[in-house]
Amino acid sequence: MLGRIDVQGGTKENTVKFYTGLYHALLGRGLASDVNGDYPDNKGGTGHIPSGKNGKPIHNHYNTDAVWGVYWNLTQLWAIAYPDYYSDFVKSQLLVYKDAGWLGDGISASRYVSGVGTNFVGLVIASAYLAGIRDFDIPTAYAAARKNELEWKDRPFGAGKTDVDRFIRYGYVNHLDSGKGGSEMWQFSASHTLEYAFSAYAVGNWAKALGKKQDARQLTDLSGAWKAIWDSSRSLVHPRDADGQFIANFNPTEPWRGFQEGNAFQYTWFVPQDPESLVTRIGKKRFNERLDSTFIIAEKALFGGGSTIDAFAGIAGIYNHGNQPNLHVSWLFNHSGRPSLTQKWVRQICDKFYGTEGVHGYGFGQDEDQGQLGAWFVMAGMGLFDVKGFTAPETKLGLGSPLFEKIRIRLDHKYYPGQDLTIIAAGNGNGNDYIQSVRLNGKAVHEPFVPWNQIRKGGTLQLRMGPKPVDQY
Repeated sequence: MLGRIDVQGGTKENTVKFYTGLYHALLGRGLASDVNGDYPDNKGGTGHIPSGKNGKPIHNHYNTDAVWGVYWNLTQLWAIAYPDYYSDFVKSQLLVYKDAGWLGDGISASRYVSGVGTNFVGLVIASAYLAGIRDFDIPTAYAAARKNELEWKDRPFGAGKTDVDRFIRYGYVNHLDSGKGGSEMWQFSASHTLEYAFSAYAVGNWAKALGKKQDARQLTDLSGAWKAIWDSSRSLVHPRDADGQFIANFNPTEPWRGFQEGNAFQYTWFVPQDPESLVTRIGKKRFNERLDSTFIIAEKALFGGGSTIDAFAGIAGIYNHGNQPNLHVSWLFNHSGRPSLTQKWVRQICDKFYGTEGVHGYGFGQDEDQGQLGAWFVMAGMGLFDVKGFTAPETKLGLGSPLFEKIRIRLDHKYYPGQDLTIIAAGNGNGNDYIQSVRLNGKAVHEPFVPWNQIRKGGTLQLRMGPKPVDQY
């Protein structure tokens, strides 16, 4: 499994970080089925996965913590190099849906466990389909994803999105400073608004691809919900109450009040479905200056919680690589005309947030979350990343600065027409951190993106590296 990606020409430290991250990415989701196909079902009994012609179960069953944030690490990596694993993961979630009637925000022994309340499983399934992984029960999968985004009647607590009725009613989740039940039911109005908008975008694009026009319109409308909590006077997202008023006594650094495991400074960048509109709202020049200064400040805390050993260290900071909401932010410069700043800051995060010591691996004791931070390093090390998490109708992967001179990815020809994708970063190392020019299969590329439909066909991505920042190719 580790051999599907081969890297050459990097430092020993980066190679250790890369393969440690890849190992964690493949280890993180727990295998819950036996060799004969038996698995613990949601009702407390034993389910069975039938065997194929080879006498082995037709797929594995994986249990998992919530999939919060996996669209910026694990599922991208799975889509590129491990589509068979991704397929099994989708089929696992559908087993739970068939047993219980709802997708699970997090599952253990196929039973619902506490996730984070946002339930991105529908997005994960939509992303698989849009990436070209389609060997699962598509009608059932779409019904499950649609229900996850739009329905709330008799929804069990473990299925997450317990406030989705308010999201649909108001066009955003109205803020409450107190409530009954678990915190995910009332405490995270702004972050839920942003997250539900993103997952609506993903499932809406899947609906379009399937010709489900009415669903597509409704979900696409909901994907713009981030605008309802945009405070133009601050150029920040700002929780709103049911009357449409921005909440008083608002502190943009404060976590847990309207924002889950983060704050307004961190979540303002959470518009992955439409980064260009976010750039326009703030203004391109101001956007780039503000985001660049964010990383200048964050670097002092090693892009997380400094040397504080705590999973939640950094959630009150201006940026926090140690938790999911910010994992796409360093790649946003590709969408604002300054790709050289993505190359600069992604490299800095790889160098300073990630380590090879026992206490300094992923920050200092921060939230690895079953392979997510490791998978992010792998994507960054290859210089490929999609802010939209493979949820667009036509995915384009953003380019970063690879950490190695040569990377070979063995594509799975059961899913993709290509054999291998080879990435060559000519001149890499010795301070040559910036892309000077890009060629894909011999043809010049004039933007910091490469189409997924070309990548899946294999071939060679050639990057000429140099010491000078370049923003036009």
